[in-house]
Amino acid sequence: MFSFIFQRLFQAGLVVIAMSVLVFCGVFAVGNPIDVLISPDATQEIRAQVIARYGLDLPLWQQYLQFASRLLHGDFGTSFIYGMPVGSLILSRLPATLELTIFAVLLASCIGIPLGVYAGYKPQSPAARIIMGASILGFSVPTFWFGLMLIMVFAVQCGCMPAGGRGDTVSLFGVEWSFLTANGMKHLLLPAINLALFKLSMMIRLARAGTREIMLSDTVKFARAAGLSERTILTRHVMKLISIPLVTVFGLEFGSTLAFAVVTETIFSWPGLGKLIIDSITSLDRPVMVAYLMLVALLFIIINLSVDLVYALLDPRLRKGRA
Repeated sequence: MFSFIFQRLFQAGLVVIAMSVLVFCGVFAVGNPIDVLISPDATQEIRAQVIARYGLDLPLWQQYLQFASRLLHGDFGTSFIYGMPVGSLILSRLPATLELTIFAVLLASCIGIPLGVYAGYKPQSPAARIIMGASILGFSVPTFWFGLMLIMVFAVQCGCMPAGGRGDTVSLFGVEWSFLTANGMKHLLLPAINLALFKLSMMIRLARAGTREIMLSDTVKFARAAGLSERTILTRHVMKLISIPLVTVFGLEFGSTLAFAVVTETIFSWPGLGKLIIDSITSLDRPVMVAYLMLVALLFIIINLSVDLVYALLDPRLRKGRA
C-alpha cells in the first residue's frame, strides 16, 4: 500500500511540474501586458523601468524559475492590475465560486439521481421518457443561452428574481456567504440552476444506466425471490451498487464545475473566480491567469489522486499492482 501511495504521489508531482511549465509558457504567449499597463504616450525610460520592475526583461526560463521559486513558498506574485498579492485576491473570490459550485452540484445530484433511478426502474413509462428527453435537452442547450433565457423570463419579464450580483452576505468563520440570507439565496438560485443544467442531465443518464444494469442482474432476481419489497430492493441494493460510480462522477464533476463556472459567473455578474479570470485575460494580468490555471490543475490532480487512493482501499488488486 505504501509503494502504491508513493507511486501515485510521485506521478502527481511530475504532473504538477509539467502543468506549471505548460501554463507559464502558454500565458506568456498570450500577449504583452506592458501594452495594457503602460500608456502609449509613456517615454522609453518609463517603459524600461516598468518592464524591469515586473521582471519582464528577463529570458523566459529565468522568469519561470523565479515563478517556480515563489510558488514553492506559496507566493503567486502580485497582480498587475489590482496591485495586491494574487493569493489574497484569489482567496477573496474563492468563497463565492465555492458556494455557487457546491449549490449547483448538490442541486444536480439531489434532483438528477432520483429521476435517473426512476427512469431506470420504469424505463417504458411516459414519465421516464419525458425525463430522458429532458436530459438530452440539458446536454444540447448552450449554457450562455439558457442563462440569458433565465434572466429574461424571471428577472425581466416576471421581475421576481435578480438578474445578477451576489446579494446580501453573512460572515461565518470569517468568510462571507450569501446562502445564509434570503436576499442572497434569491441571487444564488438562477446562476446555480444555470450551472447545474449540464450536470443534472449527466446525473440522470448515469443513474438511469446504472439502475437498468442492476435491475437486470442476478442480485435483484435473488432479492425478489427472497420476498423483499421493491422499495427495499431499490434502497438496499440498487442505490448501494450505483453509489460508487456516482460518487466518483460527483467528485470529478465538482472539480470541472468549479473550474468552468466562467460563463455562468460572467452572465450573472457573480463575483467569483470565473469573473476574475475573464477580467484578468482582458487586461493580460499574467500572475492572476497563471495562479488560476495552476489552481485548476492542482484541483484536478488532487481529485484524481484521492479517487485512486479510495479505489486502492476498496480493491486490493490495485495495491498489489495487478489491476
